[in-house]
Amino acid sequence: MISVLYVDDEPALLELTRLFLERYGNYSVDTAISALDALDMMKAAPYDAIISDYQMPVMDGIALLKHLRAEDSSTPFILFTGRGREEIAIEALNAGADFYLQKGGEPGSLFAELEHKLRLAVERRRIADELSESRQRMTAIVSHLPDATFAIDLEGKVIVWNRAMEEMTGVKE
Repeated sequence: MISVLYVDDEPALLELTRLFLERYGNYSVDTAISALDALDMMKAAPYDAIISDYQMPVMDGIALLKHLRAEDSSTPFILFTGRGREEIAIEALNAGADFYLQKGGEPGSLFAELEHKLRLAVERRRIADELSESRQRMTAIVSHLPDATFAIDLEGKVIVWNRAMEEMTGVKE
């Protein structure tokens, strides 16, 4: 089950989106009526993804995103907004949003696209986390080998250099 926090100041849309995602996907959706409420909820429980409206009182969706990224959060973030200006999309993507999706049009296809982007964003994060864990395991294994060992990536950059290699060459990792 994928846990999602959806932030929007329109209660009817919060409920409609929650119902759709929970019915047609493997999601558990919590909702928040403001970015400040969302920040409180994120302190209490982690989420696999966040969907946020752009235009909300006190703190807009991009300010929420910037706050999360400043705290070093890599939680997938989708800006789901009725505001369709190009500069908002650019600002959101530059701030670290995974996707920008404009509200409007036929509800069935809109929610299907939202669910697709949500699934993609969560899968990307899972793959990135697994890759990071794999690299950490490889580094730990190589670092503890008794023989001088190093590894390079496809560009020829040294990515692992163990203690035995340091002793043999006199070059620090």
